[in-house]
Amino acid sequence: MQAAAVTWGARGARVNCLSPGIISTPLAQDEMSGPNAAGYAAMIETSAAGRMGTPVEVGDIAAYLLGPEGGFITGSDLLIDGGVIAAMRAGQLG
Repeated sequence: MQAAAVTWGARGARVNCLSPGIISTPLAQDEMSGPNAAGYAAMIETSAAGRMGTPVEVGDIAAYLLGPEGGFITGSDLLIDGGVIAAMRAGQLG
């Protein structure tokens, strides 16, 4: 994102990325009853949020980035996972 922001910034564009974790969608609901259900449940339980995200939450962040309020943000990858990666890095999730 940072390299792309430099390249595209010269053209007046901003470049950002959203990296959502487990978001409560029909696909995620299917995964929660599939063969990897225990792994997904462990990620949710170990995360700081302790729950799945919602599509509205992801949309709100996208709207912020695309709107005037996000005009000074470029070259960023926003991790929207309720703290799953933080838990992994802290050694709380294998």
